[in-house]
Amino acid sequence: MFYRFGLFLARWRWPVLLAWAVALLAALPLAPRITSVLAAGGFSAPSLESHRASALLDQRFGYDPATLVVVFTSARLRNDDPRFQAAIDRALERVRALEEVAWVATPRENPRQASADGTTAYALVALHAAPEQYRSFLPRLQAALQPTELEQVVTGAPIFYDDIQAVTERDLRRAEMVSLPFAALALVLVFGSLVAAALPGAVGGASVLLTLGLMVLLSRVVDLSIFSLNLVTMLGLGLGIDYSLFLASRFREELGAGHAVPEAIGRAMATAGRAVLFSGATVFVGLLALIGFEFMALRSLGLAGALVVLVSVLAALTLLPALLAVVGRGVDRLVVVRPSPRRRAAWARLAAWVMAHPLRVLGPVLVGLLLLGLPFLHVQFGAPDASILPQDVPSRRGFDLLRQKFGEGELSPILVVLEGEGPMLGPQRVGQVYDFVQAIARDSQVERVDSLASLDPRLTRAQYQLLYARPDRLPDLYAEAAVRQFVRDGTVLVRVTSRASQTSAASKALVGRLRAMEPPPGLRLLVGGGTAGVVDYSTGLYQDFPRALAFIVASTYVLLLVLFRSLLLPLKAIFMNVLSITASYGALVVVFQDGLLAGLLGFAPLGFVEASLPIVLFCVLFGLSMDYEVFLLSRVKEAYDAHGDNRRGVAEGLQRSGGIITSAAAIIVLVSGSFVAADIVLIKALGLGTAIAVFLDATIVRALLVPATMRLLGDWNWWAPFLVRRALPKAEA
Repeated sequence: MFYRFGLFLARWRWPVLLAWAVALLAALPLAPRITSVLAAGGFSAPSLESHRASALLDQRFGYDPATLVVVFTSARLRNDDPRFQAAIDRALERVRALEEVAWVATPRENPRQASADGTTAYALVALHAAPEQYRSFLPRLQAALQPTELEQVVTGAPIFYDDIQAVTERDLRRAEMVSLPFAALALVLVFGSLVAAALPGAVGGASVLLTLGLMVLLSRVVDLSIFSLNLVTMLGLGLGIDYSLFLASRFREELGAGHAVPEAIGRAMATAGRAVLFSGATVFVGLLALIGFEFMALRSLGLAGALVVLVSVLAALTLLPALLAVVGRGVDRLVVVRPSPRRRAAWARLAAWVMAHPLRVLGPVLVGLLLLGLPFLHVQFGAPDASILPQDVPSRRGFDLLRQKFGEGELSPILVVLEGEGPMLGPQRVGQVYDFVQAIARDSQVERVDSLASLDPRLTRAQYQLLYARPDRLPDLYAEAAVRQFVRDGTVLVRVTSRASQTSAASKALVGRLRAMEPPPGLRLLVGGGTAGVVDYSTGLYQDFPRALAFIVASTYVLLLVLFRSLLLPLKAIFMNVLSITASYGALVVVFQDGLLAGLLGFAPLGFVEASLPIVLFCVLFGLSMDYEVFLLSRVKEAYDAHGDNRRGVAEGLQRSGGIITSAAAIIVLVSGSFVAADIVLIKALGLGTAIAVFLDATIVRALLVPATMRLLGDWNWWAPFLVRRALPKAEA
């Protein structure tokens, strides 16, 4: 089937190229619009308690609880100086009039919004606008802010997400500038000729361009995360080049054996093309598993990743053969470097040495990889906040300033929502809320509580009941502001500030204790806010992960069973993949949580690992690593089928594929490693984790572990019961 398809492509090469030209021309005007149609966020879901709390606040109070924060500082005026407050009022005068603004709270309404050292104060700006409207609204907000003698910086979740989009675009341009020249150089060194090196690059570029165009169209139907852009670029370039590298090298090999161009294409498709299809299927399956998660960010990574894999495989199996048919024997023109035949001999010698000492190789390598993964045992999970941005970005500067002046939990308070029937300012309800707030304030982890019953610690329960006895005639300015902020339509909001950061274990434990509290009689309790969102996000992710894991492992096992017709080889391949992925997990903890190499890589340690990162890495890397296993074992099986000698088959397979696998992995490492230069720490971590896992997989695992285990298993590598073989569909060449 693959052989005949190759002959078909060789014959109809011009119509195939015309079809690709039309598709790419259609994608060309769409691709530049990609960043404008992608959304930030996507780390919550309707089933989570934190999401339900936010939705209730939005419904009852008419604003998104993710408020903007305008931070004011001065080296000359103290924040208790009337001129300081007057300057804040002047700065915000036009902001209050914007239709998207629900309300503005300054230190005049809440003195706790002024720092104890007298240098800083902040104002909260609550919005009617939905998250998808932030990007169009924020420039108008910035324009409405009036300059004063105070320094001012805007931060908070809405502008944080806007900054993510801007920095992601910048990161992508930088990654392309770093990776493309190195990938081109690697291809020239592998093939030796400029013509042969140009073909995989063209296929990789075409894969990315067409995928970006399709994503713009797809975004009209489903939400796609801004983070999917980096994944698509990384996979599109890496896989497009990798698959073309395997196919083009086999084509040159068949030409060298004396076959005509159409015959060489047919044979290359029957061998390397078949392996490309199966290896692409394993990557596709891994990414497809992400679609089953309820979080938009992960779903869109799965959709966009699966899409780019499909396009990359399609390009490698149609566009590349058509290009090869056009250039024919001219594929070796413009020679720059002549590959040395010693490289293949070196791979054969390595395979022979490993198989002569399988246990001496297997033991130390296994122990080494497991030790690399050990740091993952003390992982702390978190969700993205402003700390993943570079320190020169405004929202990050404001975030750091608030943390420095007001404490770790100031920017992301825990939101406790009490919901019930009837008026909330009657004496009985006010007394119940007072008792509830006092119980919260006694927790040693609580920095402070903002609510209608915590305006002044000197006020008693009875005094609060008296204060709110006439809600239509409140005698106190602070009480009036508190009612406006904290009470609405049968709902009371209590804002709890933790002593620790949003993602710390102490703040997460505080959320657990708040959720375990008994609400006042007749009221229902919901806990939301940043830390609650982190807890719910991590819990939700890892409740869904076992299902995704089972899907990936089972699907991959079946694909490899069909390809190799062996019961044991798929199991061994899965085990090898898990080893290299585990090692990359350990590196993530050591680097991004603990801070090793933080200075060299240019970031401040997060103190946590973003919760979705291990899941995304597993889904991406499981397929990527399986690529090299498929290509190596395909060559080994070819040799084994020819003469039936397992040991000789492994040596010949490694000899014929070792150099190409290493070169292909080097390109993936270069492309993914270029994202280590990203300013967004989450993208930096994804790039580094991918580069480490692929490097370990293509070197330590494929060159040492695979030959050692195949030598120990012997002919059992290829064993499957007769009934199983008979039941399997034939993967015809």
